[in-house]
Amino acid sequence: MTINQSERQLTEDTEAVPLPTLIEQLRDIDTALIANSIGGLTQEPEENWYMSSEIQSVTPTLGPTVGVAMTCEMDTSSPGGEPGNLDGYWEQLEQMHQANEPIVWVVKAVGSRPKHECILGDGMAKMLYAAGCIGVVTDGGVRDVAGLVSTSFAAYSCGTTIHHCPLRVRRIGTPVSIGGITISSGDLIHANQEGVIRIPSDCYPSILESAHRNAAFERKAHGMLRRTDLSSAQKRERLAALLQAHSVSDCVSDK
Repeated sequence: MTINQSERQLTEDTEAVPLPTLIEQLRDIDTALIANSIGGLTQEPEENWYMSSEIQSVTPTLGPTVGVAMTCEMDTSSPGGEPGNLDGYWEQLEQMHQANEPIVWVVKAVGSRPKHECILGDGMAKMLYAAGCIGVVTDGGVRDVAGLVSTSFAAYSCGTTIHHCPLRVRRIGTPVSIGGITISSGDLIHANQEGVIRIPSDCYPSILESAHRNAAFERKAHGMLRRTDLSSAQKRERLAALLQAHSVSDCVSDK
């Protein structure tokens, strides 16, 4: 995968926003709010862009993690004596060095013993971080969590696994299915301690504006919803008015 920053410009309102600038601004917003803000901006259904609870942060003090996906398939669990092969890993490290935006390494575990997969530890994390990769999303395990945190390398995985068989990179740069959704190289990933989403590309021009509207709505709505002097019917009526005023939708609304 080659990422050419000069050719990737996003538009918010009438002003062109370079992708690194968008990413920096998205880091100030939690993942759940971004997920709430996607509704109405894309033709993709929700089930296509949020990962299942199988994928959890093992570095919850880090994040939000926002970056461009670089995909890989790796076998770290299959027995049988086949030697390791990390040629694809070294190739991707070079691609990360050449990228102009932060990378999230998205690794599909493809070994024969899924619960024995260990995709990386803090040694690989240090190499990845030095190359411009800020975190990993994988349906395998990871280890050396304290070292990951001290490196500021975020990890979203099925948990921790203490060891691995020889590491074998099978494919790089192809779409992978993780947490019930498909991720392709070049996709924009947003993640924090509550989970991982892929921001659909047709949301890029308006996602910041939508997130700001949703944040303003939530500040007013949550204060109102806490009140004990209002009936459920009154809250429903006021919630509908707030939704209309802020041009947003909500999971408990009639819209």
